Amino acid sequence: MTTETLEVNARSYRWMARPVVVVCVDGSEPAYLDAAIAAGVAPYFDRMIKSGANLLGDCVVPSFTNPNNLSIVTGVPPAVHGICGNYFFDRELGQEVMMNDPKYLRAGTVLAAFADAGAKVAVVTAKDKLRKLLGHRMKGICFSSEKSDQVTMEENGIDDVLGMVGMPVPSVYSAELSEFVFASGVKLMERQRPDLMYLSTTDYVQHKAAPGSPAANAFYAMMDGYLAQLDALGATIVVTADHGMNDKHGADGSPNVIYLQDVLDGWYGAGTARVILPITDPYVVHHGALGSFATVYAPDEASAPGWIERIRQVPGMELVLSRKDAAQRFELPPDRIGDIVVVSERNTVIGTAASRHDLSALEVPLRSHGGVSEQRVPLICNRPVTGIAPGRRLRNFDALDIALNHAQ
Repeated sequence: MTTETLEVNARSYRWMARPVVVVCVDGSEPAYLDAAIAAGVAPYFDRMIKSGANLLGDCVVPSFTNPNNLSIVTGVPPAVHGICGNYFFDRELGQEVMMNDPKYLRAGTVLAAFADAGAKVAVVTAKDKLRKLLGHRMKGICFSSEKSDQVTMEENGIDDVLGMVGMPVPSVYSAELSEFVFASGVKLMERQRPDLMYLSTTDYVQHKAAPGSPAANAFYAMMDGYLAQLDALGATIVVTADHGMNDKHGADGSPNVIYLQDVLDGWYGAGTARVILPITDPYVVHHGALGSFATVYAPDEASAPGWIERIRQVPGMELVLSRKDAAQRFELPPDRIGDIVVVSERNTVIGTAASRHDLSALEVPLRSHGGVSEQRVPLICNRPVTGIAPGRRLRNFDALDIALNHAQ
C-alpha cells in the first residue's frame, strides 16, 4: 500500500484492505432483483442483501448508459465530468456526434487515480463504446466482451482473453455479452487478483424482458453465481445500476412515442428546431433510439420560453425545462445540452421524426429508459455499511465511496 487515502474530484477514498469489485448492472430496475430473489433463483443476492447492505440510490438524469457509468467511475455528476449522453450536438463543430471519445471527459476517474498510486486495476465492460472512456489514462487491464478477440497487451493490458475465459466472443445482442463480463471478472480475480475492479454489463435482457419473466430470472441467476464466486475469493462487492427500465408501450403492444421533431416542424416549420436524442448509440436494435429524455435546440434562446410552454401541453410530457433549469436540477454541463430539455412520463418515449426511427427490429413491446421514472436503482453491498449520514441522498455514483469508505 502506497497511501492511506486518495482525493479524486474533491472526494476522499480510503485504500482498499481487500479487493474491491464495483458492478454496474445496466438497466437493473430494483424489481428485477426482488423478483429473482422471490423466485428462489438468486440465493447469493438474497444473502448479500440480508448480511450486507440493501440501499437504493438515484442515478443521473438522463438515465442513460454513458453519463451514469462515467459518474460511477469519477464519483461526480455530469456537470463535473462532462459526459451527459451517448450522443449530443457539438456546437463548435456544428454537427451531431457520439460522446464516446475521451476528449469529452472533463474529470479523471477514481480507477486511474488508484492505478497511478500503485493499485492493480481492471475494467471489463460489455460494449466497446464505453471501454475508452472507462479506461481513460488508466494503467491496468481494460477490455470489452464485444472486442475480446482483439485484445493486445499494449492496448488492453492483457492478451488471450478468450483463452482465459473459455468462451467464444458473444453476440452484441445477447445475454452472453454480459455473462462474458462476469466470467472475465472471476478469472481475473483468481489469476491477477486486482485491488480494484469495475464490471459493466449491457441492458439487452432488460430491454426485452420484464422483472420476474423467465429470461430476466435466468439472467439474474447467472449473475448470482458469478458474484458468489467473487465473494468466495474475498472481494468487497458493491452492485448498482446505470438506470432502471420501464414498459413504454400501450395495451396493444405498440410504442407510446412523441415524435417531437415532427411536432415542432408542424408548429414552426421544418428545420426551425433540432431535436437530439442522447440515447442514440450504434446499438439501437433493442430500443430503436427511443428514450424518455431529449434536448431541443431553438433558433435562438429568446424563443425558448414560448416553446417550453407549448411543449408542456403535449400529452405524455413530464418535465419541460430551460437549459439553465435543467443543468441545475440534473447537474448537467449547460454547454452540452440544448436550449430546452424534455422528459416524458414513465410509459412514454420521445423520438425525432417518425420516418427516422426503424422499429422493425423490435421483437417485443418496447421497454426503455432515460427519464426520472428510471432514476431509482439498487445500491447493495456484500458487507455491512456504516457511517453514512442519516437522510443523505445516495446516488449510484456513491458506489466507490461505499465500497472503499463505508463497507466493513
